[in-house]
Amino acid sequence: MIILLDLNVLLDVLAQREPHYRSSADVWETVESGRAKGLLAAHSLTTLHYLLARHTDYLQAATALQDVLRVFSVATVDEDVILRALAFGWHDFEDAVQMAAASKAGADYLITRNLKDFKKGPISVLLPAEFLALLRGTQRSE
Repeated sequence: MIILLDLNVLLDVLAQREPHYRSSADVWETVESGRAKGLLAAHSLTTLHYLLARHTDYLQAATALQDVLRVFSVATVDEDVILRALAFGWHDFEDAVQMAAASKAGADYLITRNLKDFKKGPISVLLPAEFLALLRGTQRSE
């Protein structure tokens, strides 16, 4: 199973944001343990570095990114992804880019806490807790 995590899920873990930390951390652990392949859109990493460097420093932000990349792969954001995102016509272009990157990378699910902005995409969108419940159900039926 391939999942693309929206930046808000990643930030829940890195910043230990409650009440979302536990379910987002469990999704991260699912990827780290190899039960799912985890992707992050390339533009999420630039945003992540920017946010981390603002609150720490460049070196800590770079180290955090290296740690993230030991667990997650990068979904390409190229001209094709941008054109796909524009074709969605969504109000939130960044979310459209997330969806287009997930689609191009062959993701099965996009995991986010922001369901409302992902209304009509080609990939199912789940909350972290919904993904974990789906994963538990899949494991029982195997």
